[in-house]
Amino acid sequence: MPKDFNQWKPALALFGEVTGWIVAPVLGALYLGKYLDEVQGTENLYFLGLTALAFIISCTGIGVIGVRYIRQMEQDQKAKEKKPYDRK
Repeated sequence: MPKDFNQWKPALALFGEVTGWIVAPVLGALYLGKYLDEVQGTENLYFLGLTALAFIISCTGIGVIGVRYIRQMEQDQKAKEKKPYDRK
């Protein structure tokens, strides 16, 4: 692997986590809502309700990831301030 990949690794991991929090609840709401609407004979009641729930779940998950990422950045910054700069 190229050296530059290590610099991109945290950003790609964050992107994957955020994407997962968006895609998984929406796909679950799509399939489960459509299935429940067909079984119960409702038009779009379950689909819309589960889509709203998926939106809330996605926002909450992304918020948790954001807070965790900001705390990690603060810890990294404090660690850099404590040790002298390495000139490699």
